[in-house]
Order: sequence, then C-alpha cells, then structure tokens
Amino acid sequence: MELRNGYTTGTCAAIATRAALRMVFEGKAVDRESVITPSGEKVETEILKPSFSEGQASCAVKKDSGDDPDVTNGILIFSHVTLTGGQEIVIDGGEGIGRVTKPGLYQKVGEAAINKVPLQMIRSAAEYVKDIHEYEGGISIVISAPGGEEIAKKTFNPRLGIEGGISILGSSGIVKPMSEKAIIDTIKLEIDVRKAAKAEKLILTPGNYGLDYIKNNYDADPEEAVLCSNFVGEALDYAYSSGFKHIILIGHLGKFVKLAGGIMNTHSHNADCRMEILSANAAEETDDINVIRDILRCINVDEAVRILRDKGILEGVMKRIREKACFYVRKRLLDPDDLQTEILMFSDKTGKL
Repeated sequence: MELRNGYTTGTCAAIATRAALRMVFEGKAVDRESVITPSGEKVETEILKPSFSEGQASCAVKKDSGDDPDVTNGILIFSHVTLTGGQEIVIDGGEGIGRVTKPGLYQKVGEAAINKVPLQMIRSAAEYVKDIHEYEGGISIVISAPGGEEIAKKTFNPRLGIEGGISILGSSGIVKPMSEKAIIDTIKLEIDVRKAAKAEKLILTPGNYGLDYIKNNYDADPEEAVLCSNFVGEALDYAYSSGFKHIILIGHLGKFVKLAGGIMNTHSHNADCRMEILSANAAEETDDINVIRDILRCINVDEAVRILRDKGILEGVMKRIREKACFYVRKRLLDPDDLQTEILMFSDKTGKL
C-alpha cells in the first residue's frame, strides 16, 4: 500500500498567513486556503480558529504528517498578522516556536527557529495577498504553535541549541513518510553546530545508550556528542568533509560490532551479522568449535560476551573487532593521513569492551 504524504509546519505557517491576511483585507472569515509548495504541489486545507479585527487577524492550520510518524502531527500552527507602518514584512516566532541559542544554524543566535524555505514561503504568501489588495504598507507576522515547547523535548531541537519550542521546517513543503534524508540532514546540522562551536574533535554515537555511557563513564559532556542514529557512514563522510580531523565513535557493541564487517548503516533492516562477526573473530582465538556454535545461537551480544569472557578470549576477540572496525572506518574515508579515529564499544552488563 502506498504511504500518504503530508505537509510541513512551513506549509502550515504559509497557508495560515495567507488566510489571516485575507481576513484583514476582506473583513470576513476564511474557511479554506491553499499554497503551492516549493515541490510544485498544491496543498489546500481547512482554516481553524479564525479571528480578526481592524488591521489584524489570526488563524491556524492543523499539521498533517501523512503516514510519517512525526511528533508534530496534529499540532496547530498559528499565524497572527498585523498591518504596520513602513513597507517591511517582518516574520518572527511566538508561543511554542524555539529560539536559536548556538551558532551554526541558518538562523542567527536569538532568532526564531524558522528555517530558510519556510521563511520564503511565509513571505511569498504575504506578498501574494498584499499585491492582490494593492497594499503598500508593512506587515508583522508572528508564527506560533501552542504546546510546541513540550513537543520539542521529543525532537533534536535541544541538542541543536534550539530552546523553547519546535522549529518551522520543510525544504519541499511536503512530508515524505520515513524520510532518511530528513534524518541525515539533522545529523549534518548537529555536526555544523559542533564545527561552529570550534570543537577540535567530534564524538559520534548512535543514540541514548551512547549518551548515557558518555555521561557516566567518559570524560566528555554528552551535549557535545552528535547522534548519528544508524547512519554512521553518512555522519563520517560529512564530519571529515567539514574539517574534523579527530573523530571518536562511542556505541553499544550491538550496533558497532557491525563496523568490523564494513557495515556503515547499522539498521537491522540493512544487515545484522552481529553473531557471525563475533564468531568469525572468536575462531581466530580458539579451536573449540562449540564456542563458535554457542555464539551463533545467541540472541543478543551480552550473551555472546559472557561466553567469550568465560572462555577467556573476550579481550583478544574485542581487540580484533576494534582493529577491523577502525580499518573499515578509515577505508570509508579513503584512509587519510591527517585523520585520527577512535572507537569505543561497550555492553550493558560488561561496560567498556
């Protein structure tokens, strides 16, 4: 079955702005409104909570993420517009819209977290209505998202230095379900933030397990680590191209053992091979075929680690795993002379391996 597309918070903000301005100039509520997204698709939707008086109006559009599991799905994106003196169109964020607190993003520190394309969409929506009604004055536009501050805690925003709410996002205006590109773009943004902070080394970790390990066992601030999810290869590529010469990977053995097989996307849909890699390296440390068979039957790496430890070959196996993982990481980046790489693997029950 084909998955249903949705539309971005940027599209919501542009439609709400266009409808709100129409209400100012036409003096009546607007039931539906539309925009043409940067991808060329028309999005038309219902206008909610319309309110208007002389020189100002506000309304909302409900975010529809389609079949994408987006935490902002169903949130109301409001646009409040006010006619002002001068000729300038000023766009800002209100309730539930985050503020940038770290350099490295498109917006400057202190500005609302409204990305470049949504800003252009909102501005174009305002200029369209302005031109139709031959209005030559200025317009103040404030985008808000009640409840956005709580929703933002479930997003990457806190790690990007965006505080107080969600971001208004979207490069195409359309939400494609399960977009890997969106995840990779977010990883790149995090790397940009670390580069802008003049970090000399970059720590990459797949997720919360790694962050917890860094917090409790490693001499670094977890906030300085970049979450690379399963996209280790893409994160390495961008980190090195961004100028990082010292890259540290910290991750659970269940993810990073795959690096020893040259697997740079660690999602289980792409490859597993955890027990195969462990057992192949164990075969270099023991002649006991039963150990190999026992590892191949394991359902998780902690169980395999226990077998290796009981046999007295854990240290030797992990040395091999680490060396091969480092080899494939450097091979991914064409083994440059100016790159220093480190890989730290751990397990829940054993800790550092």
